[in-house]
Parts: sequence; structure tokens; C-alpha cells
Amino acid sequence: MHNIKTIEKLLKDELSATETYQQALEKFRVPGGQFVSNSLMPIFGNHKAAASSLEAQIRKLGGTPHKSTGAWGSWAKLILEGASLLGKQSAIKVLLEGEKSGEADYEKALQTPDLSADIRALIETKLLPAQQSHVRSLDRLLDATPA
Repeated sequence: MHNIKTIEKLLKDELSATETYQQALEKFRVPGGQFVSNSLMPIFGNHKAAASSLEAQIRKLGGTPHKSTGAWGSWAKLILEGASLLGKQSAIKVLLEGEKSGEADYEKALQTPDLSADIRALIETKLLPAQQSHVRSLDRLLDATPA
């Protein structure tokens, strides 16, 4: 049961990330936003795939995956919307902080002593490396985006 709760928390993070990136992509689908939008598309796809993987793990353990991010998703949308008004760099910084938070959540999950081997392997080999790659990608995007 503890595994399901851990995975549900990670799933909420991924669903929130998916919603937030979808909103960011909509914001950057404007003249001059193509570079940022193209850079965010692979990250958006990775979060969708991660959410699917976590949903499958919950089902495998006999649970029913949540489809909503709840208050966390609403908060992330609000923060991104405010940052988007301040410019591209502010919006990218918000996405970067979300990625760093997600990375910390995956690392925390790996500290859970009774985490099953298959879930641990999924996090170690797929989900955490993807999260770390997102951080690096957004760092580079931030450096390449004018203020």
C-alpha cells in the first residue's frame, strides 16, 4: 500500500507537469515563441510518458490512478500564467523550479525502504534521468532566451 501512495504522489507531480507544459506551449505559440515552444515539446512528451508509466504501476499494484492534479495543478497554472506575463525567461524559470522539485520527489521516493524493486528500477533508469535531463535542457534554454 505504501508503494501506491508513493507512486500516486509522483503521478500527481507528472500530471501537474503535463498540464503546466501544455499551458506553457499554448503561451509560446505566438510569433517569436517558436524556439521556446519547440524546446518544450520533448519535455512535455516525457512527462506524458512518465504519467502513463506511473499509472500502469498503480494498476499493477491493484490501485486506481488519479486523473487530476487537484490544488497542485491549479497552483502551478496560476504561477506559470503570472510568470508568462513577465516574459519568457520568467516562465522558463517557473518550469525549471518545477523540474527541480520533481527531481527531489523522485530522489525522496528512492529513499523509501519498502519501495518495490520494479518501481525503484523505473525511477532509477527512466524517470529520474529524464527529470535530470529536463533540468539541464531548461538551464540551456534559459541561457539561450533573451530577457
